[in-house]
Amino acid sequence: MSADGGRVGRLFGVGVGPGDPELVTLKARRLIGAADVVAYTGARHGHSVARAIAEPHLSADVIEVALTYPVTTGTTDHPGGYEGAIAEFYDECAATLSAHLNAGRDVVVLCEGDPFFYGSYMYLHDRLASRYATEVVPGITSFSAAAATAGTPLVRRDDILTILPGTLPEDLLTARLRSSDAAVVMKLGRTFERVRQAAQEAGVAERAIYVERASSSAERSSPLSEVDGDVPYMSLVLVPGKPGTAAGGSPEERRRTGSVTVVGLGPAGRQWLTPEAEAELANADALIGYKTYLDRVPQRTGQQRHPSDNRVEIDRARHALELAVTGSRVAVVSSGDPGIFAMASAVLEAVEAAPPPVSDVPVRVVPGLSAMQAAAARVGAPLGHDFCVISLSDILKPWEIIERRLAAAAEADMVLALYNPASRTRREQLRSGVEVLRRHRAPDTPVVVARAVGSDQEAITVSSLADLDLDVIDMRTLLIVGASTTRVVARDGVPPLVYTPRRYPL
Repeated sequence: MSADGGRVGRLFGVGVGPGDPELVTLKARRLIGAADVVAYTGARHGHSVARAIAEPHLSADVIEVALTYPVTTGTTDHPGGYEGAIAEFYDECAATLSAHLNAGRDVVVLCEGDPFFYGSYMYLHDRLASRYATEVVPGITSFSAAAATAGTPLVRRDDILTILPGTLPEDLLTARLRSSDAAVVMKLGRTFERVRQAAQEAGVAERAIYVERASSSAERSSPLSEVDGDVPYMSLVLVPGKPGTAAGGSPEERRRTGSVTVVGLGPAGRQWLTPEAEAELANADALIGYKTYLDRVPQRTGQQRHPSDNRVEIDRARHALELAVTGSRVAVVSSGDPGIFAMASAVLEAVEAAPPPVSDVPVRVVPGLSAMQAAAARVGAPLGHDFCVISLSDILKPWEIIERRLAAAAEADMVLALYNPASRTRREQLRSGVEVLRRHRAPDTPVVVARAVGSDQEAITVSSLADLDLDVIDMRTLLIVGASTTRVVARDGVPPLVYTPRRYPL
């Protein structure tokens, strides 16, 4: 009820589809025809795409409210800039529609495509839905119509579809396109050249399809590579998922593109997986790795998985190269960064030792966030100045070498990141290594003890070289030993911060 006791109108956000009036749903047609008020957005030239689509369904006595944008592709002198001008516009539109609703009139707001998919209606919804009875009627999206126009399936089986606005920075567009099974890029117009360049950089331009004004009488579809010049805002780019197997392409194509990519998964958790690494994992025919790490990669239909034990790095590397020779695109997974005490070196060692054609297999390393970076970030910035990285494992190098390097780094007053400090059977090395450090560092030297960073078993403590508890350290632990300049900032009620200043005292 209104303030004077009269009926309050209802608000409808109605999607009218991508362009063809015959694609308007039956429900949308009924509501448009029964509305007291029909509102629609449009540019200053007076034309509204949404109204043109809905025109066959408008009643003769309907009240039409044209909501004219103050700015589209031009500039504005509004003190708040473009955002300020648009926010004020929607505030004024909401007030206009509110007057009709308070007068008891049902208001239908037309929206091209779907109201909640990059639709203009949603901004009115934000302003009005809490005050009036509201219903949203979905519409066929522009990308659905575009796929039909292009005559191409977008996604198959377990493919993941990514929707991207062309207004994103080019580097972010490139990363997203590279990591997506299939994608749609909306909002072209002035962004078109940037979108095309991103598609080329991401390696998807050859299968990308440009579609303009899908389902309308002026629709156009062509390979992205054949489009030149200016394009309208009402256009988009489709990047369909690859046909054939889940890994993409025909067997013949895969035989031509066999390769090995060593992929860093980061310390733990998908939040630390880079878009480039995600794309390589998705596009691989086969995954090879230590079973614990391989289990972190989601299963994909049609993708082979070859898990193995943690101590057969060279065997894994050889297996990957042998599969690649037969045409498979192989991803060798590695925790953290594959170039830091991990699988990249093993693969390259196998390449060097192999005869052709194995030695000719294309090999690429995709970096990942390292355990030391993740551990350092948890406490602040202990690696803020010169630092040294040493593995305490003496399985592949003599302990005498490790001791010599520990002493040299400790004497040089660099922060140390210590990998593989101890295992169930290898404890004495840690004790010996700490004794070496204690001969060169003050007892109060900060030590960060980072265990299982990023997992649900994560434990981070800040100790000192004198008080370090060696019994809690295992193979899932990484130690960061400070330099003489490393600082610990104690704070009430919260963990301390650890950092090493960027300047060394003269």
